[in-house]
Amino acid sequence: QVQLVESGGGSVQAGGSLRLSCAVSEVPDSCGCMAWFRQAPGKEREGVARIGFTGRPSYADYLKDRFTISKDNAANTLVLEMNNLKPEDTATYYCAAACSWCELKVAGFSYWGQGTQVTVSS
Repeated sequence: QVQLVESGGGSVQAGGSLRLSCAVSEVPDSCGCMAWFRQAPGKEREGVARIGFTGRPSYADYLKDRFTISKDNAANTLVLEMNNLKPEDTATYYCAAACSWCELKVAGFSYWGQGTQVTVSS
């Protein structure tokens, strides 16, 4: 059974950092595109960062180099390092896996975790 389990969320002040992890199990080898999305209350889910089949990362334009996505294949873990957090980063963060094309669009991802809450106070 496919499982994506996020952890590492919490509450921080603006300017702080958090490290999110996603434990991945039973995802088919063909579904090698992994990504982080987020959803704030009342807003649509949006892409944050993805790491493709070749291991090359890509980020949403609005991040401006504050976040770093990485994948530990040996540990089957996807990580999102978040620095200089802002109140507008407050959201539930989800990891996801895609099996065909690899773009930061919700529709392309087949497997999703339950999410972890990140709250940034000013």
